[in-house]
Amino acid sequence: MSWLEPVKEGCILTVKAVPRASRTEVAGIEGEWIRIRLLAPPVDGKANAALTAFLSKKVGCPKGSVEVIGGTTARLKRVRLHGVTPEMARTALES
Repeated sequence: MSWLEPVKEGCILTVKAVPRASRTEVAGIEGEWIRIRLLAPPVDGKANAALTAFLSKKVGCPKGSVEVIGGTTARLKRVRLHGVTPEMARTALES
């Protein structure tokens, strides 16, 4: 299984979120997930909001096109990017 899965309407990422980091950034790819450090704390959905905002900016899609579909209260999350091809996501996140 890869961290990036193509689906009909875009792609799904498997993200390992690290809240309360010193800055928000992609911290690397570790086989089955992409590690993303988030400045926001994991309280009241702030980390999920920071994750969706970061991904939309990094990939270049509207915030409404980024949706956490699994693991909303866990560090390991599944995030759907609507209208973003796997190639676009890989290029944006690996750079």
